Amino acid sequence: MSQPTRIGIVGCGSVMQRPYMRLIQPLRAAGAVDVTIACDVNEDVRPVVRDRLGIPSFTTDYEEVIDSEEVDLVMVLTSMLEHGPITRAALTAGKHVLVEKPMAVTLDEAAEIVEMARHSPGLLVCAPHVVLSATYQAMWRHIHRGDIGKVLMTRARYGHAGPDWRPWFYLEGGGALFDLGVYNITCLTGWLGPAKRVMAMTGVAIPERVVGGKMMRVEAEDNAHVLIDWGENVFGVVSTGFTMQKYRGPALEVYGSQGTIQMMGDDWDPSGYELWRNDVGAWQIYEGADRLWTWTDGLRHLVDCIRNDETPIVQPEHAFHVLEIMLKAQESGRDGQSKTIESVFTPPTFEDDREEVAEHLVHDRTQR
Repeated sequence: MSQPTRIGIVGCGSVMQRPYMRLIQPLRAAGAVDVTIACDVNEDVRPVVRDRLGIPSFTTDYEEVIDSEEVDLVMVLTSMLEHGPITRAALTAGKHVLVEKPMAVTLDEAAEIVEMARHSPGLLVCAPHVVLSATYQAMWRHIHRGDIGKVLMTRARYGHAGPDWRPWFYLEGGGALFDLGVYNITCLTGWLGPAKRVMAMTGVAIPERVVGGKMMRVEAEDNAHVLIDWGENVFGVVSTGFTMQKYRGPALEVYGSQGTIQMMGDDWDPSGYELWRNDVGAWQIYEGADRLWTWTDGLRHLVDCIRNDETPIVQPEHAFHVLEIMLKAQESGRDGQSKTIESVFTPPTFEDDREEVAEHLVHDRTQR
């Protein structure tokens, strides 16, 4: 495919203007993509879109983006409640779609999207795109070649003090699980496969917040501990919330019968990993291979798949499984009961390349 992939963007907030445009600009300079139109319900962003970002057309009606003959790929970067309807409309129109997380806020709508993606001429890639990082994939290889033995337990954490720029983070259809915990759950299920059961404690720890200079009442859970059961007594816990001021230490830890592996930094911004093997008797510290990698990389991956006629690594069925875990964790937080996870998916696999992994070993730190 020699012609650039033509992109239409729906949602022109901070996520689009900064992280995604930082990825789009070099792709555009290389001739891989062209952004032909952008949409936002806020008319005030028109000058920013056209003059600063260099996008020729602007509209406040997302259907104009989807109906445009000058659009091959629709990026859905709106508030969470709108993800499902816009994604469905774009797939119906035969477009390729990248949708930010979550893909929808109900299982029924998400199931419809997954089924549509199976038959649509367009490809669907759902955020988050953490399985594309070199650190995630290196850890996958260690886990699946048995370097830490049989996996027995996992722990993951991601949180911050909470966004203060949009109220929808705290309203129905928002919340810390959909915005933050989704990264951790995607990583853990990518490594360990489909979960079987979930139980959680969730709630609103800070009932009122100042957002956009105004006090508002919080509706969506801003604090959560989610216990995930993979069967055979293999358990994991995800701690997430708009309730963490700062933290240090590994983002994710996987404990096996013969060792431990842990990701440093956050899973959306990894800074390497550490591996303990009983047979080595030392912590092996691997420098991050993702210095230039960005959590928006799903767009680059989707464009490559379109241009090379390939199937994306990031599959809608995985995003659906993660959504089911989050929704049932919310249910469990409200009624105190464990919930069975019914969906399954096939996790992505990565070829074992020992030399590639070894290149990033910084040193062994013996701790007997």
